[in-house]
Amino acid sequence: MLRYIWRGGRRRRGRLLSGAIFGVFLLAKAIASANGQMALEAAVQDPSVPARPITITLEEAIRRAEANEPAYASSLADSRASALDRSIARAGLLPSVNYHNQALYTQANGLENQAGQGAGAQPSPRFIANNAVREYASQGVVNETFGLGGWAAVRRADAEAAWSAAELEIARRGLVSAVTSLFYLSVAADQKAAVADRAHSESADFTRLTTQREQAREAAHADVVKAQLVEQQRDREWADAKVTAEKARLELAVLLFPDPRTPFSLESPKDAAQLPSRSDVEEAAAKNNPELKSALAALGVSNADVQAARAAYLPDLGLNVTYGIDAPQFAVNGPDHVRNLGYSASVTVDIPVWDWLATEHKVKQSEIRRDAARIALTATQRRLIARLDEAYSEAATALDQLASLDASVATAAESLRLTRLRYTEGEATVLEVVDAESACVSGENAREDGRVRYQTARADLESLTGTM
Repeated sequence: MLRYIWRGGRRRRGRLLSGAIFGVFLLAKAIASANGQMALEAAVQDPSVPARPITITLEEAIRRAEANEPAYASSLADSRASALDRSIARAGLLPSVNYHNQALYTQANGLENQAGQGAGAQPSPRFIANNAVREYASQGVVNETFGLGGWAAVRRADAEAAWSAAELEIARRGLVSAVTSLFYLSVAADQKAAVADRAHSESADFTRLTTQREQAREAAHADVVKAQLVEQQRDREWADAKVTAEKARLELAVLLFPDPRTPFSLESPKDAAQLPSRSDVEEAAAKNNPELKSALAALGVSNADVQAARAAYLPDLGLNVTYGIDAPQFAVNGPDHVRNLGYSASVTVDIPVWDWLATEHKVKQSEIRRDAARIALTATQRRLIARLDEAYSEAATALDQLASLDASVATAAESLRLTRLRYTEGEATVLEVVDAESACVSGENAREDGRVRYQTARADLESLTGTM
């Protein structure tokens, strides 16, 4: 019995001890979590902690630029407003409904009349245009006008919406082309800065090499002087490359971030995309070119203006239906059980007769603008053909030269390596080493310029074909 009691007490003490240990563990975990949260908040709030750079791809750069660029935002607003104008124009073809309410009091003239309200007499109003001294109107009014002008307005609104959409696409593709150019210019500037840094390090190593050879009496002091001059030149080029890279990054950051000083890194595709065939490019340009669509939409707007101007020669049919109260009492039934609630309907036809040739002149104005729009359309077609040939030739040539530039860089690097080995063995002069270094730096910079050239030409070609 005592053994059982002792075992039970030991179990209770074990449970209490386990609960205490579990409570201490939870408390320690809460304290650690709080400390971690405080450390995180301190790191976020501490301006001395550098922000982690954002990795930006070309697609992400385009998306951010579309959200921040004001000219594109203006084109987007115009397109949306034009879409609403089309809805407004179509609503103009439908009947309008108004609920009209009016209470009118007119001074009496001392006489009485029947006023159409039963047999009883009532005071006559002093103004003959009013029907009674007190008059109340509560009516629902439906108006509808049938005419060619309304349909012409809808057609013009549709054409303007199509034109605004084409202009929006032009603005978008122009923005994409600009972002693509800035993106690869920034990538090339960063690469050139890295090349300049490496060239500066190599020139410093070469200066040490010439100094060691001079001390060993294997080279003249003129070699050291020449190496020092080259090192100083490479140092200036490195500083200029860093400034150029910073400028390129800031120009791109203006389109991407609220604060252009936001740190970011660029991630460009490793391999250059191949060009489509010439026939595919021409077919895509004929279907999707935004400039051509804009010119066609502008011609549609001009044709709608001509139709709207000619609509003034035709009559308009107006329909009006009114239902409600127009009586001396604000009530459904008047004195002697007269029914005040009723309806009226009217049909009007307005036939234009003479307007001093204003309509004819408006028609001529619209026809003149339409002829100008046709000329602009044909000019756009000719310009598209020429720009398409130029852009495709530029992109094809730049793509063909990329392989040659890569080979030139590899050859220049190998030439520099061999020339430095020959100089170390005393078989080459310092001028040969300097020339090899310059050729290597020029080759790498030319390769980066070639990549920018190809990407820019490809972006221009895609903006023409509508595949961007």
